[in-house]
Amino acid sequence: MKGIYACLLIVFAVSTQSIAQEVDTIPIEIKDMDLKLKRSPLPVIKGSIEFKPVEISPVIVSTKINYWKTKTSIGININQASFSDNWKGGGVNSLAVGGLVNYKAEYNKDSYSYVSEVVLQYGKIKNKNQLQKKNNDRIFWDNKAALQLSKNWYFFGSVTFESQFDNGFSYAGGTDGEVPTLISRFMSPGYLTESVGFEYKPSKYFSTRIGTGTARQTFVLDNEGLLAADEARDPNNPSTKTDFYGVPIGSTFRNDLAFQVVTAFEKDVFQNVNLKTRYAVFVPYNNFGYINHRLDVAVTAKINRFMNVSLTGVGLYDRNTDSKIQGSQTLAMGFMFIFPR
Repeated sequence: MKGIYACLLIVFAVSTQSIAQEVDTIPIEIKDMDLKLKRSPLPVIKGSIEFKPVEISPVIVSTKINYWKTKTSIGININQASFSDNWKGGGVNSLAVGGLVNYKAEYNKDSYSYVSEVVLQYGKIKNKNQLQKKNNDRIFWDNKAALQLSKNWYFFGSVTFESQFDNGFSYAGGTDGEVPTLISRFMSPGYLTESVGFEYKPSKYFSTRIGTGTARQTFVLDNEGLLAADEARDPNNPSTKTDFYGVPIGSTFRNDLAFQVVTAFEKDVFQNVNLKTRYAVFVPYNNFGYINHRLDVAVTAKINRFMNVSLTGVGLYDRNTDSKIQGSQTLAMGFMFIFPR
């Protein structure tokens, strides 16, 4: 019975839905009616669309690779002080001017590399009622070619030249004021060093050269002039010098074979602060007691795009020039122009 009641219920529901559809759907005759449809607001394209091919000219890209990287730095430092005649604090009018040119070129291709660096420095200072003196003077030119042997080791050959631009004097007081005595000049001394060996370079900012085969020529082209200046200092006491900078009087150069180690470090240790050091030790094979040491340190802090502050120092021990350690230090603020920027 329950099945019969369920069938009757389904038939009743279907019949009711059909009747509702017939009641809701009323056919209307529109044949004789005047119906006007509104124009569509959408644009209508009439006619045919023509597609034409567009010619695109190929772009030629240069595949030439520049293996050179260069950097030039030009610096100018000026220091001036002046005092009135009645200034009770003490002091002397002075003017100091210095210049620096640093050029570095690098070539890298596959396992071969070449680096050339030139450092030119010159400066003078003039105090009131005193002779003008130079406070900086250096010519340095280093060239190195290297062939990579492994990840961190290279076989290298280098040539380095060092000298100065201007005459150097020592000053002593006298009845007529300061008395200058000539002690050095261009190529007196001058150094030319050739080295062959192995280089350890674990990073871009640190390297160590081990020159097992090194030769250095020390030049003193004006040996007689230095002797005459030394004797003129005290005519009553003839000079007892037999050599200048290790070069015997009467000769112009001396050659030494040696073992050399050169360690270089250059990196921005802080933001806008660069540290650059170079330490070189020279051990002559014929005289181990005359080991030469030279340490150059430069700290440069950039103030803005064109101004910086630099602190440089040099420590030198060379028994051919003096039995004691020599040192120099310079603190300067000036303008620095770097190309390319």
